[in-house]
Amino acid sequence: MFTPGHAHREQKVDKLNRQAFICDVYYEVREDAREGAMLHMRMEGEIDGRPFAEECELHRDMAFDFLNALTRIAVRNGLHPRFGPVLREHGEYDAMFRDIRDKLGLRPGDPVDLGHLPNA
Repeated sequence: MFTPGHAHREQKVDKLNRQAFICDVYYEVREDAREGAMLHMRMEGEIDGRPFAEECELHRDMAFDFLNALTRIAVRNGLHPRFGPVLREHGEYDAMFRDIRDKLGLRPGDPVDLGHLPNA
């Protein structure tokens, strides 16, 4: 379920899904005196019954990669990578992407600083 600034996902174990999780993602734009506009995200929930909470920030020009950042958080906290991204519903992803772009004033063709790419 998506509302601006928040996405909620829940998955129960069934024939197709071997791992249960519940997660909430909250996000907002914060101004950093040195870096400018930053996308601040907080992800919290449970994976296989184990609670977790983690935060991260992305530079404005890296905000398009928010799903990668969320997936990394989920994997660090126990989600098996073969189960794919946390936001699987394309409609939720599209709505969140659009909201983030609007909040940051991002436009197609805006430059990307390759120095902001995360370390693998």
